[in-house]
Order: sequence, then structure tokens, then C-alpha cells
Amino acid sequence: MSEVKEDSVKLHKDGNMLYELGKYEEAKESFLRASELYKKANNFFDAASMLYKAGECIYMLKDYEAALEYFLKSADLSFDKGFDRFGVSALEYARDCYKFMENREKIEELEKKIKKVKAKLAKSF
Repeated sequence: MSEVKEDSVKLHKDGNMLYELGKYEEAKESFLRASELYKKANNFFDAASMLYKAGECIYMLKDYEAALEYFLKSADLSFDKGFDRFGVSALEYARDCYKFMENREKIEELEKKIKKVKAKLAKSF
């Protein structure tokens, strides 16, 4: 029996379909697996995007602490690879998680970082 090779694009599409059906836990698993495969293939934008989508799934399940982890991982990978605009979006979602968790200190910390990155992006035009 030959081993079936996983397809990152299929996992990505399956995750989107599961998300649309409201099957957030299953969608999260597809997105996380796709992220791993994209990362192995040096497709860092899609890897960051899949971490973001996993965060969205968990956010929909109202597990803000777990969602926060994936948004921050997505932001870190995005900033590391120069996808600053996408990183800002992930930070904004992370900030929203902190709002639900009522962590004022972390909210302010992220708002400063978001403002700093947005200012840097504005200068690049």
C-alpha cells in the first residue's frame, strides 16, 4: 500500500469548506496541517494565513486564549517574513482576544505595536 501524500491546497480548501459549515474544530485541524505543509514548502505567506484561519476558528468557538496563540504565531511569522500588513491584521485579532479576556495591559501593548507598524507602512508610500 503506497502512502497518500497530503496536499496543502486540498487541506486549505477543506478547511474553508468546514469553516463555512460551522465545523470550526475540524476546520482548525485542516488549517493547522496545511500551515505545516506550506511551511515545509517555504510558502510562508500561506503558512501564516493558515495559522490566522485556525485562530479564527477558535475565536468562533469563543476560546479566546487558544485563538490568541494562533493569531500571535501568524503575526510573528508574517513580520519575520516581511508580510507586515497581514501581521497587523493578526495583531488586531489578538487584541480583540485580549479584550474578551479583559487584559487591559496587553491590549495597550498591542495597540502601540499596531500603531508603530501602521506608521512604518504609511511611510513606505
